[in-house]
Amino acid sequence: MKIGIVGLPNVGKSTLFKALTHKDIDINNYPFCTIEPNVGVVEVPDARLDALAAVSKSQKTIPAVVEFVDIAGLVKGASEGEGLGNKFLHNIREVDAIVQVVRVFANDTITHVHESVDPERDIEIIETELILADMATVDKTLQRLTKRARGNDKDAVAQLDVVERVRTALDAGALARSVPLDMTDTNTQTIVREMSLLTMKPLLYVYNMMEGDALPPSLAAKPHVQLDVKIEEELIAMTPQEAAELEMTSHIDALITAAYDLLGLQTYFTTGEVETRAWTVRKGALAPEAAGVIHTDFEEKFICADVVYWEDLVAAGSRAAARDAGKLQTVGKDYVVRDGDVMEFKHGA
Repeated sequence: MKIGIVGLPNVGKSTLFKALTHKDIDINNYPFCTIEPNVGVVEVPDARLDALAAVSKSQKTIPAVVEFVDIAGLVKGASEGEGLGNKFLHNIREVDAIVQVVRVFANDTITHVHESVDPERDIEIIETELILADMATVDKTLQRLTKRARGNDKDAVAQLDVVERVRTALDAGALARSVPLDMTDTNTQTIVREMSLLTMKPLLYVYNMMEGDALPPSLAAKPHVQLDVKIEEELIAMTPQEAAELEMTSHIDALITAAYDLLGLQTYFTTGEVETRAWTVRKGALAPEAAGVIHTDFEEKFICADVVYWEDLVAAGSRAAARDAGKLQTVGKDYVVRDGDVMEFKHGA
């Protein structure tokens, strides 16, 4: 699962990427320093891993991970090819969710592409460009579906209704994800997937701000994380003792956790003497799907699973003690996996 880091030039995207991944990348005070996307795999912080490893006396722990992609800066007119607009839009279509970095801090030594700091304006610029790009996609889709609908294609008729509702929202300046859609419907799923609309993707804002900066109420109401991205970069080179002496605290873990949640993901665990491992599965997944994350054969030949919630296992001190306490249960194919479940699967040969 990929999360794209987007925003105007010079708002701190690449610095944030460096703080997340600890990768040494090119960061300079001019627009389009980033041209080709930087990609990095980031561990999802989870204290439950160590607690479970202590119970199982595991030799190692393996955390869940998410992939972050640092995408070139977007400028006004990107939907018509301005700046690196076409490249930007292509790259963002390939990610599953968006983290938009918004500059809130003021610093005369760091160039702003619009020569003033105005986070609300900057958000509107990017939203407008994404909406315009989506409108072009939707218009092409409408033309194609209209021809099919005239031929009494029932699927096309159903999909046409969905696309027309999305087009109405975009015309009004709203994002595609604001349109209430029945995502359990096959036709809706198909056409939404085919269009891969930019404004349909989940979005989290990162407000790049310094201590003491005020956040306008309109920004505070949006799903967001507040970071001083420059401090996060400086903390990379410090030991915990040095950071404590300077009273500097990292908040990067809050962003990683929020981004993981943004993707609609949750974690279940397997644990034993060899390793304790966090596995990623979508929220609402059934037990066979969770088994398939480990190996496709486990899903296809799923029989049942032994499940205990992580806190109950830690409190009991062992799987056997958890079973004796009635905290471990054997579940079938209809079991909905919870975040924090510890699972052991049984499957056919």
